[in-house]
Amino acid sequence: MPILPDGPSPPSLVLRSSIIERIEREAGVPDLVNILSSRLAPTDLQSLLLEVYGRRAKKREPKALLEDHASSRFNRPSAISPPRLLEWDRTAFRLLPKLFQPIELSPVCPLGTGSVPTPISQDWTVSTIRNTEVVADSTNVLALECAVRRRGQTNLSSGKPDSVHLASSHRLLRGQKFGAEPGTRQHFRIFTLCSAGRDSGNLQFETEALNLHIGFYLRALKAFLGTRTALRVAISDFGSKDARPTVRSEVVEKLQVRHKKARIGIDQDRKQGRGYYGQLCFKIFATPSRGREHELVDGGDVDWTQKLLNNAKERLIISGCGSERLCELFGLGHALKEDQRF
Repeated sequence: MPILPDGPSPPSLVLRSSIIERIEREAGVPDLVNILSSRLAPTDLQSLLLEVYGRRAKKREPKALLEDHASSRFNRPSAISPPRLLEWDRTAFRLLPKLFQPIELSPVCPLGTGSVPTPISQDWTVSTIRNTEVVADSTNVLALECAVRRRGQTNLSSGKPDSVHLASSHRLLRGQKFGAEPGTRQHFRIFTLCSAGRDSGNLQFETEALNLHIGFYLRALKAFLGTRTALRVAISDFGSKDARPTVRSEVVEKLQVRHKKARIGIDQDRKQGRGYYGQLCFKIFATPSRGREHELVDGGDVDWTQKLLNNAKERLIISGCGSERLCELFGLGHALKEDQRF
Protein backbone atom coordinates (compact mmCIF):
# COMPACT_ATOMS: atom_id res chain seq x y z
CA MET A 1 0.00 0.00 0.00
CA PRO A 2 1.15 3.58 -0.46
CA ILE A 3 3.77 4.96 1.92
CA LEU A 4 1.93 7.13 4.41
CA PRO A 5 3.64 9.89 6.41
CA ASP A 6 2.79 8.54 9.86
CA GLY A 7 4.99 5.46 9.66
CA PRO A 8 8.36 4.92 11.40
CA SER A 9 10.32 8.19 11.47
CA PRO A 10 13.81 8.62 9.98
CA PRO A 11 16.70 9.72 12.23
CA SER A 12 16.22 13.18 13.75
CA LEU A 13 17.98 16.14 12.17
CA VAL A 14 20.01 16.66 15.35
CA LEU A 15 21.25 13.07 15.36
CA ARG A 16 22.03 13.14 11.65
CA SER A 17 23.88 16.43 11.98
CA SER A 18 26.11 15.03 14.71
CA ILE A 19 26.84 11.92 12.65
CA ILE A 20 27.75 13.99 9.58
CA GLU A 21 29.98 16.27 11.66
CA ARG A 22 31.83 13.23 13.02
CA ILE A 23 32.31 11.75 9.56
CA GLU A 24 33.64 15.01 8.12
CA ARG A 25 35.96 15.44 11.09
CA GLU A 26 37.35 11.90 10.89
CA ALA A 27 37.73 12.11 7.09
CA GLY A 28 39.56 15.40 7.41
CA VAL A 29 37.37 17.02 4.74
CA PRO A 30 35.29 19.93 6.09
CA ASP A 31 31.96 20.46 4.29
CA LEU A 32 32.25 17.03 2.66
CA VAL A 33 28.50 16.51 2.33
CA ASN A 34 28.01 19.89 0.64
CA ILE A 35 30.85 19.15 -1.76
CA LEU A 36 29.36 15.79 -2.77
CA SER A 37 25.73 16.91 -2.91
CA SER A 38 26.03 20.41 -4.39
CA ARG A 39 29.37 20.95 -6.07
CA LEU A 40 29.63 17.69 -8.00
CA ALA A 41 27.49 17.07 -11.06
CA PRO A 42 25.24 13.98 -10.66
CA THR A 43 27.26 12.06 -13.27
CA ASP A 44 30.55 12.93 -11.52
CA LEU A 45 29.15 11.80 -8.16
CA GLN A 46 28.01 8.59 -9.83
CA SER A 47 31.50 7.96 -11.24
CA LEU A 48 33.07 8.63 -7.85
CA LEU A 49 30.71 6.29 -5.98
CA LEU A 50 31.07 3.56 -8.62
CA GLU A 51 34.82 3.63 -8.06
CA VAL A 52 34.40 3.62 -4.26
CA TYR A 53 32.01 0.67 -4.21
CA GLY A 54 34.03 -1.15 -6.86
CA ARG A 55 37.09 -1.01 -4.61
CA ARG A 56 35.07 -2.05 -1.57
CA ALA A 57 33.58 -5.01 -3.44
CA LYS A 58 37.04 -6.27 -4.44
CA LYS A 59 38.03 -6.44 -0.78
CA ARG A 60 35.05 -8.59 0.24
CA GLU A 61 35.36 -12.28 1.05
CA PRO A 62 32.76 -14.93 0.11
CA LYS A 63 32.12 -15.51 3.81
CA ALA A 64 31.03 -11.87 4.20
CA LEU A 65 28.50 -12.29 1.39
CA LEU A 66 27.04 -15.32 3.11
CA GLU A 67 26.77 -13.52 6.44
CA ASP A 68 25.11 -10.48 4.86
CA HIS A 69 22.61 -12.63 3.00
CA ALA A 70 21.71 -14.45 6.21
CA SER A 71 21.48 -11.42 8.50
CA SER A 72 20.46 -8.33 6.54
CA ARG A 73 16.78 -7.43 6.66
CA PHE A 74 17.07 -6.20 3.06
CA ASN A 75 18.44 -9.42 1.58
CA ARG A 76 16.36 -12.31 2.90
CA PRO A 77 13.87 -13.89 0.44
CA SER A 78 10.16 -13.56 1.02
CA ALA A 79 8.53 -16.18 3.22
CA ILE A 80 5.30 -16.11 1.20
CA SER A 81 4.49 -18.95 -1.20
CA PRO A 82 5.18 -17.82 -4.79
CA PRO A 83 2.28 -19.94 -6.15
CA ARG A 84 -0.08 -18.18 -3.71
CA LEU A 85 1.15 -14.74 -4.79
CA LEU A 86 0.83 -15.80 -8.42
CA GLU A 87 -2.72 -16.99 -7.75
CA TRP A 88 -3.64 -13.55 -6.41
CA ASP A 89 -2.01 -11.79 -9.38
CA ARG A 90 -3.87 -14.03 -11.82
CA THR A 91 -7.16 -13.31 -10.07
CA ALA A 92 -6.52 -9.56 -9.96
CA PHE A 93 -5.41 -9.21 -13.57
CA ARG A 94 -8.27 -11.40 -14.78
CA LEU A 95 -10.82 -9.14 -13.10
CA LEU A 96 -9.11 -5.85 -13.93
CA PRO A 97 -11.48 -3.43 -15.73
CA LYS A 98 -10.69 -3.04 -19.43
CA LEU A 99 -9.92 0.65 -18.91
CA PHE A 100 -6.73 -0.31 -17.03
CA GLN A 101 -3.52 -1.18 -18.85
CA PRO A 102 -1.25 -3.55 -16.92
CA ILE A 103 2.44 -2.62 -17.08
CA GLU A 104 5.64 -4.23 -15.75
CA LEU A 105 7.79 -1.67 -13.95
CA SER A 106 11.55 -1.39 -13.75
CA PRO A 107 13.14 -2.31 -10.38
CA VAL A 108 14.41 1.30 -10.12
CA CYS A 109 13.03 4.77 -10.76
CA PRO A 110 14.38 8.35 -10.82
CA LEU A 111 16.03 9.61 -7.64
CA GLY A 112 13.40 11.44 -5.58
CA THR A 113 10.38 9.59 -6.99
CA GLY A 114 9.22 8.73 -3.48
CA SER A 115 10.03 12.05 -1.78
CA VAL A 116 9.77 14.92 -4.29
CA PRO A 117 5.99 14.87 -4.95
CA THR A 118 5.09 13.65 -1.43
CA PRO A 119 5.83 14.50 2.24
CA ILE A 120 7.83 11.26 2.54
CA SER A 121 11.49 11.37 3.65
CA GLN A 122 14.13 10.19 1.17
CA ASP A 123 15.43 8.03 4.04
CA TRP A 124 12.44 5.73 3.50
CA THR A 125 13.74 4.66 0.10
CA VAL A 126 16.93 2.85 -0.89
CA SER A 127 18.92 5.18 -3.13
CA THR A 128 21.45 3.78 -5.62
CA ILE A 129 24.81 5.13 -6.78
CA ARG A 130 23.46 5.57 -10.33
CA ASN A 131 21.18 8.50 -9.43
CA THR A 132 18.15 6.25 -9.13
CA GLU A 133 16.29 4.63 -6.25
CA VAL A 134 14.81 1.18 -5.77
CA VAL A 135 11.04 1.36 -6.20
CA ALA A 136 9.55 1.88 -2.73
CA ASP A 137 6.02 2.65 -3.87
CA SER A 138 4.83 1.63 -7.32
CA THR A 139 1.98 4.17 -7.23
CA ASN A 140 4.59 6.94 -7.45
CA VAL A 141 6.11 5.30 -10.53
CA LEU A 142 2.69 4.74 -12.10
CA ALA A 143 1.99 8.43 -11.50
CA LEU A 144 5.16 9.31 -13.43
CA GLU A 145 4.08 7.05 -16.28
CA CYS A 146 0.59 8.57 -16.24
CA ALA A 147 2.14 12.06 -16.44
CA VAL A 148 4.36 11.03 -19.36
CA ARG A 149 1.35 9.66 -21.23
CA ARG A 150 -0.84 12.64 -20.39
CA ARG A 151 1.88 15.04 -21.54
CA GLY A 152 2.28 13.12 -24.77
CA GLN A 153 -1.36 13.55 -25.75
CA THR A 154 -1.67 16.14 -28.50
CA ASN A 155 -4.88 17.53 -27.01
CA LEU A 156 -3.58 18.11 -23.47
CA SER A 157 -3.73 21.90 -23.80
CA SER A 158 -7.30 21.84 -25.16
CA GLY A 159 -8.67 20.43 -21.92
CA LYS A 160 -9.93 17.21 -23.51
CA PRO A 161 -7.11 14.69 -23.11
CA ASP A 162 -8.04 11.08 -22.43
CA SER A 163 -7.80 9.69 -18.91
CA VAL A 164 -5.00 7.20 -18.23
CA HIS A 165 -5.55 4.10 -16.09
CA LEU A 166 -2.58 1.86 -15.21
CA ALA A 167 -2.12 -1.24 -13.05
CA SER A 168 0.94 -3.07 -11.81
CA SER A 169 2.03 -5.89 -9.53
CA HIS A 170 5.50 -5.09 -8.21
CA ARG A 171 7.92 -5.97 -5.42
CA LEU A 172 8.86 -2.92 -3.34
CA LEU A 173 11.89 -2.27 -1.13
CA ARG A 174 11.67 0.22 1.71
CA GLY A 175 14.43 1.68 3.83
CA GLN A 176 12.65 2.31 7.13
CA LYS A 177 12.81 -0.52 9.65
CA PHE A 178 9.54 -2.40 10.18
CA GLY A 179 8.39 -4.53 13.07
CA ALA A 180 7.40 -8.18 13.00
CA GLU A 181 3.69 -7.76 12.27
CA PRO A 182 2.29 -9.93 9.45
CA GLY A 183 2.80 -8.26 6.08
CA THR A 184 5.38 -5.71 7.35
CA ARG A 185 8.65 -6.57 5.64
CA GLN A 186 11.50 -4.62 4.06
CA HIS A 187 10.50 -5.90 0.63
CA PHE A 188 7.07 -7.09 -0.38
CA ARG A 189 4.74 -7.37 -3.35
CA ILE A 190 1.87 -4.98 -3.93
CA PHE A 191 -0.89 -4.66 -6.52
CA THR A 192 -1.47 -1.02 -7.44
CA LEU A 193 -3.81 1.07 -9.58
CA CYS A 194 -3.38 4.65 -10.82
CA SER A 195 -5.96 6.76 -12.64
CA ALA A 196 -5.04 10.17 -14.08
CA GLY A 197 -7.43 12.64 -15.68
CA ARG A 198 -8.66 16.20 -15.74
CA ASP A 199 -10.90 18.00 -13.28
CA SER A 200 -14.44 18.05 -14.65
CA GLY A 201 -16.06 19.74 -11.66
CA ASN A 202 -18.04 18.58 -8.62
CA LEU A 203 -15.58 15.78 -7.85
CA GLN A 204 -16.78 13.91 -10.94
CA PHE A 205 -13.40 12.46 -11.93
CA GLU A 206 -12.50 11.60 -8.35
CA THR A 207 -15.78 9.82 -7.55
CA GLU A 208 -15.81 7.90 -10.84
CA ALA A 209 -12.21 6.77 -10.32
CA LEU A 210 -12.92 5.76 -6.72
CA ASN A 211 -15.82 3.64 -7.96
CA LEU A 212 -13.49 1.96 -10.45
CA HIS A 213 -10.77 1.24 -7.89
CA ILE A 214 -12.98 0.12 -5.01
CA GLY A 215 -15.26 -1.93 -7.23
CA PHE A 216 -12.28 -3.78 -8.69
CA TYR A 217 -10.79 -4.64 -5.29
CA LEU A 218 -14.13 -5.88 -3.97
CA ARG A 219 -14.58 -8.19 -6.95
CA ALA A 220 -11.00 -9.45 -6.86
CA LEU A 221 -10.90 -10.01 -3.09
CA LYS A 222 -14.25 -11.80 -3.15
CA ALA A 223 -13.02 -14.11 -5.93
CA PHE A 224 -9.72 -14.76 -4.14
CA LEU A 225 -10.94 -15.10 -0.55
CA GLY A 226 -14.37 -16.64 -1.05
CA THR A 227 -17.77 -15.60 0.15
CA ARG A 228 -17.20 -16.41 3.83
CA THR A 229 -14.77 -13.51 4.17
CA ALA A 230 -16.58 -10.27 5.03
CA LEU A 231 -15.40 -7.13 3.23
CA ARG A 232 -15.77 -3.58 4.54
CA VAL A 233 -15.02 -0.26 2.81
CA ALA A 234 -14.40 2.94 4.79
CA ILE A 235 -14.48 6.14 2.72
CA SER A 236 -13.20 9.43 4.15
CA ASP A 237 -13.85 12.93 2.84
CA PHE A 238 -10.94 15.09 4.02
CA GLY A 239 -12.36 18.02 2.05
CA SER A 240 -15.28 18.53 4.43
CA LYS A 241 -16.13 18.14 8.10
CA ASP A 242 -19.05 15.94 7.12
CA ALA A 243 -18.96 13.77 4.01
CA ARG A 244 -20.44 15.74 1.12
CA PRO A 245 -23.70 14.56 -0.49
CA THR A 246 -21.84 13.88 -3.76
CA VAL A 247 -19.51 11.47 -1.99
CA ARG A 248 -22.40 9.65 -0.34
CA SER A 249 -24.52 9.39 -3.50
CA GLU A 250 -21.84 8.88 -6.16
CA VAL A 251 -19.52 6.58 -4.20
CA VAL A 252 -21.08 4.99 -1.13
CA GLU A 253 -24.59 4.44 -2.49
CA LYS A 254 -23.52 3.37 -5.97
CA LEU A 255 -20.99 0.89 -4.63
CA GLN A 256 -23.48 -0.49 -2.10
CA VAL A 257 -25.99 -1.21 -4.88
CA ARG A 258 -23.38 -3.13 -6.87
CA HIS A 259 -21.78 -4.92 -3.91
CA LYS A 260 -24.64 -5.74 -1.57
CA LYS A 261 -22.66 -8.17 0.62
CA ALA A 262 -19.91 -5.66 1.40
CA ARG A 263 -20.30 -3.06 4.15
CA ILE A 264 -19.64 0.37 2.66
CA GLY A 265 -19.70 3.47 4.80
CA ILE A 266 -18.19 6.80 5.76
CA ASP A 267 -15.27 7.23 8.18
CA GLN A 268 -14.77 10.91 9.01
CA ASP A 269 -12.62 10.07 12.07
CA ARG A 270 -9.71 8.81 10.01
CA LYS A 271 -6.41 10.51 10.85
CA GLN A 272 -3.90 8.46 8.83
CA GLY A 273 -3.13 9.95 5.43
CA ARG A 274 -4.03 13.58 6.17
CA GLY A 275 -1.44 15.69 4.37
CA TYR A 276 -0.77 12.79 2.00
CA TYR A 277 -4.17 12.41 0.34
CA GLY A 278 -6.11 15.42 -0.89
CA GLN A 279 -9.88 15.23 -0.44
CA LEU A 280 -11.00 11.61 -0.72
CA CYS A 281 -9.47 8.37 0.46
CA PHE A 282 -10.56 4.86 1.39
CA LYS A 283 -9.55 1.64 3.06
CA ILE A 284 -10.81 -1.90 2.48
CA PHE A 285 -10.82 -4.43 5.31
CA ALA A 286 -11.40 -8.19 5.31
CA THR A 287 -12.62 -10.38 8.17
CA PRO A 288 -12.52 -14.21 7.93
CA SER A 289 -15.43 -16.24 9.26
CA ARG A 290 -13.38 -16.81 12.41
CA GLY A 291 -10.90 -14.09 13.21
CA ARG A 292 -10.33 -10.36 13.41
CA GLU A 293 -10.54 -7.68 10.76
CA HIS A 294 -7.45 -6.83 8.68
CA GLU A 295 -6.70 -3.83 6.48
CA LEU A 296 -5.76 -4.87 2.94
CA VAL A 297 -6.25 -1.87 0.61
CA ASP A 298 -5.59 1.85 0.88
CA GLY A 299 -6.04 4.61 -1.68
CA GLY A 300 -7.18 8.14 -2.47
CA ASP A 301 -6.53 11.29 -4.48
CA VAL A 302 -3.12 12.99 -4.57
CA ASP A 303 -1.72 16.07 -6.33
CA TRP A 304 1.34 14.45 -7.89
CA THR A 305 0.39 14.91 -11.56
CA GLN A 306 -0.50 18.54 -10.81
CA LYS A 307 3.12 19.02 -9.72
CA LEU A 308 4.63 16.86 -12.47
CA LEU A 309 2.70 18.58 -15.27
CA ASN A 310 2.46 22.01 -13.60
CA ASN A 311 -1.29 21.98 -14.16
CA ALA A 312 -3.78 22.54 -11.34
CA LYS A 313 -6.53 20.86 -13.37
CA GLU A 314 -4.84 17.45 -13.29
CA ARG A 315 -6.40 14.81 -11.04
CA LEU A 316 -4.91 11.52 -9.80
CA ILE A 317 -6.33 8.59 -7.83
CA ILE A 318 -3.94 5.94 -6.50
CA SER A 319 -4.53 2.73 -4.58
CA GLY A 320 -2.71 -0.41 -3.51
CA CYS A 321 -3.40 -3.85 -2.07
CA GLY A 322 -0.62 -5.45 -0.07
CA SER A 323 -0.28 -8.79 -1.88
CA GLU A 324 2.20 -10.14 0.65
CA ARG A 325 -0.05 -9.19 3.55
CA LEU A 326 -3.11 -10.63 1.82
CA CYS A 327 -1.43 -13.98 1.14
CA GLU A 328 0.12 -14.17 4.62
CA LEU A 329 -3.06 -13.37 6.54
CA PHE A 330 -5.29 -15.43 4.25
CA GLY A 331 -2.99 -18.30 3.30
CA LEU A 332 -3.57 -21.45 1.30
CA GLY A 333 -5.35 -23.09 4.24
CA HIS A 334 -7.97 -20.35 4.11
CA ALA A 335 -8.57 -20.99 0.43
CA LEU A 336 -8.83 -24.75 0.96
CA LYS A 337 -11.49 -24.29 3.65
CA GLU A 338 -13.49 -22.16 1.22
CA ASP A 339 -13.15 -24.79 -1.54
CA GLN A 340 -14.48 -27.53 0.77
CA ARG A 341 -17.91 -25.92 0.66
CA PHE A 342 -18.45 -27.26 -2.89
